[in-house]
Amino acid sequence: MNLPLSLTINGVRREIALDGPRVTLLDLLRERLDLTGTKKGCDRGQCGACTVLVDGRRINSCLALAVSHDGAEITTIEGVARGDQLHPVQAAFIAHDGFQCGFCTPGQIMSGIGLIREGQAGDDPERVRECMSGNLCRCGAYQGITEAVLEAQASITATKQRRSA
Repeated sequence: MNLPLSLTINGVRREIALDGPRVTLLDLLRERLDLTGTKKGCDRGQCGACTVLVDGRRINSCLALAVSHDGAEITTIEGVARGDQLHPVQAAFIAHDGFQCGFCTPGQIMSGIGLIREGQAGDDPERVRECMSGNLCRCGAYQGITEAVLEAQASITATKQRRSA
C-alpha cells in the first residue's frame, strides 16, 4: 500500500510514497530521507531528542504520523544553518557549552528555535527552562542550554530592531 505524501523539508518540496499509514515522521526523516540529525531517543515523546518544527511549531516527530502532515513545512536541524553561517541558537549553544555528549543537542536547538519563534523565550531563565522542560539532557547541561537560548533570543531581537530602524 503506497500512500502519496507531499512535504517541504528544509525548503525542498518532496513527493514521497509511504509504505503505510503508520510511518512516523521521525522514521521517515531518518530512515527514508537520511536526515539523521533528528535523534530517536525514547521513541515515546518523553525526551525531546526528536524535536522538529512543523509549520513553525515544535513537535516530537516520534509521535507524529507522517501522513497526518501532508502539505506541511518541516524544518530539521539540517535546515537551520545557512551555508557556513550557523543559526543564532546554534552559535549560542557553542558559546555557552550548551551540550556535552551532543545526543539531545539537535532537539534542544530545534526547541530553542521554536520557543523564540513562538515569542515564549523573553528574558526570563525560569520561563525558558519551563518551556523547554520537554527536552531532556542526560548530561545536565541545562545552564548552558538556558543561557544559549536567552543569548540567541537577545541576538535575534537586536537584529530585527536594526533591520526595522
